[in-house]
Amino acid sequence: MAGKPGRPGAAKSKKGGKVGSGGNNKQRLEGRGPTPKAEDRKNHKAFKAKQAAERKAAALGIKIVGKGAGNSGTARKFASELDPKIASSRTGKAAPRPAASRSEGSRVGAARGTAGTRDGARRGEFLAPSARTAGAGGAAKRAGQRVAKASDASEVLSGRNSVLEALRSKVPATALFIATRIEMDERVKEAIKIAASRGIPVSELTRPEIDRMTGFDSVHQGIALQVPPYKYQHPMELLDLILSRGQKPLLVALDGITDPRNLGAIIRSVAAFGGQGVILPQRRSTGVTASAWKTSAGAAARIPVALAANLNATLKDLKKRGCFIVGLDGGGDMSLPEFTLGSEPLVLVVGSEGKGLSRLVTENCDAIVSIPITGDTESLNAGIAASVTLYEVSKRRAAALKGKK
Repeated sequence: MAGKPGRPGAAKSKKGGKVGSGGNNKQRLEGRGPTPKAEDRKNHKAFKAKQAAERKAAALGIKIVGKGAGNSGTARKFASELDPKIASSRTGKAAPRPAASRSEGSRVGAARGTAGTRDGARRGEFLAPSARTAGAGGAAKRAGQRVAKASDASEVLSGRNSVLEALRSKVPATALFIATRIEMDERVKEAIKIAASRGIPVSELTRPEIDRMTGFDSVHQGIALQVPPYKYQHPMELLDLILSRGQKPLLVALDGITDPRNLGAIIRSVAAFGGQGVILPQRRSTGVTASAWKTSAGAAARIPVALAANLNATLKDLKKRGCFIVGLDGGGDMSLPEFTLGSEPLVLVVGSEGKGLSRLVTENCDAIVSIPITGDTESLNAGIAASVTLYEVSKRRAAALKGKK
């Protein structure tokens, strides 16, 4: 009997077309899809942390928007810092005290004009990390993505004192930005509380996001407030407002001041020494920018700023209304100690340090006053010159008021 070909015990090869499963194993091959996030899995501790954070935020009247809130710890952190009596999201016991202060080595800010909330997010809501996007006018994107700057119409006020003072003064605001892992001092806590009570969206942003939005040369102390475009008053309406209050006008008009920090310093001095407002020319002048807001340390929230289409025409109108126009210049007719009209309705005109007062503005002044300085100093900064003069005027007004009593 002839033997079979091939190795003994070898499997026989099957000939013919291969036959599949007919699609019966299709569902098994598809799998179960992507793995759910930790905070979406009911048996995961992140899910319980998320629920606890939502309960605590609800106790504060704040709604958490977006996924990942429990995982990020944002709402848990804000809730425990704002109200230590609220239970911890992990243990159910009283929340621990805030951690020891860490060095604040980051720069924090916000995109100019960004809304700070995602589409559909309502005012007064904390945004979870996945919802850290902005609405119309610009958006804060996720880390690694390019962040678009918004319209130049809006400004961002930064710094803890400036932001808190603006919120206390009820400055119109559209968003409050908080840096991740921020050191929660009393100013930050109060700012968050005021923002929540006023319905201002509070958004947490990472440091890379904020650095790209605000620039790398700014120091914001971990907090920034977006304010809408500044609403300037008309100079004559500002004067009418002062007179309606029974006050004696003391205004400061700026001629050619292009540095917003000088403007902020002057606004702060006006508030400190009893002034009622600042007048800016519409052309060749800085405006009330974020830098001016910051330098004023919140004084811009209390001192109105008027915009003059033509500064010379405005000075003439103010003279007709009984105001005495005094220009500050190094080559003035009289020195400040010799100036005796401190108790009259005054408009102080301050020029730039380099060019001083323009020719037409000088001609429209009733008097030009100089501040005596030592020979080693050529001139004074515009903000300092305004501060010295305002102090002298306030001192003389106080003395005149005391003499009447």
